[in-house]
Amino acid sequence: MAKQKILILVGPTGVGKTDLSLGLAEKFQAEIISMDSMQIYRHMDIGTAKPTLAERCRVPHHLVDYVEPDEIYHVSRFVHDARQAIEEISSRGLLPILVGGTGLYMRGLLEGVFELPVIPAEVREKVRQDLQRLGNAAMFQELSVCDPASAARIHQNDSQRLARGVEIFRATGIPWSQHLQRQDKETHGYEAVKIGLQRERRQLYERINSRVDIMIDQGLLAEVENLLAMGFGPELAPMQSIGYRHMVQYIVGAWPWQEAVSLLARDSRRYAKRQFTWFGRDQDIEWFHPAQRQKIVHHLERKGF
Repeated sequence: MAKQKILILVGPTGVGKTDLSLGLAEKFQAEIISMDSMQIYRHMDIGTAKPTLAERCRVPHHLVDYVEPDEIYHVSRFVHDARQAIEEISSRGLLPILVGGTGLYMRGLLEGVFELPVIPAEVREKVRQDLQRLGNAAMFQELSVCDPASAARIHQNDSQRLARGVEIFRATGIPWSQHLQRQDKETHGYEAVKIGLQRERRQLYERINSRVDIMIDQGLLAEVENLLAMGFGPELAPMQSIGYRHMVQYIVGAWPWQEAVSLLARDSRRYAKRQFTWFGRDQDIEWFHPAQRQKIVHHLERKGF
């Protein structure tokens, strides 16, 4: 059977993915599946730079405003939901376009998601007690002996991942790193064409700074205050994301306003840099400037779209 053709559009925050994706969707009779780990949440519109209602009316979007902020949403669930959306879109003779900057979501969709064995509760509790009693250094030493490959990539202060590595070995007798090496590489029948968007670094950072100003003007602070009033506490993972945690720090009096805004812009720029690094390792991505729309269209036409 022929593989299902999908288009994947990636790039760092603020580069211009939304605007281009709308034009490509109209050109190639497509619908958009969000590949963004934050736009999945309801009530979080401004800080996630979510497509507007007008843009979503212009082109149907999937996996936007999909779950509540206190729901657990992870890569395994995204893969399941994205596959369903791809099947639904393609069944109507349309092209699925996945758009976003969450590299883990893309990798999970194309390569499969590795499920580790269930760790018995007593093993997990004993590791927790040992970590509390002996400290990070002892836990790191144990991991270095039983799983040196994992120890090489985990910082000694990262208590959560140290404990995870030790509990996996104690429960299974197999190092975490070896479990990961067994991960199946599955394409699930997709013929994926990947387009990456990039800009000159200074121009991108200027766009990110401007975007932060726009978010503030649009009412990011009020959005976060509303989320807190609705009972979505600052301990939730979405509330710890860029933009939301900065407003929370201002609200609780930890940071003055100008510091909160300045750190929001700085952390957004750093996030964009990390995204560049992640996607830059993918040799299958063809890179373009967002202004090269016609060149992108010609490229996709040559690919059979």
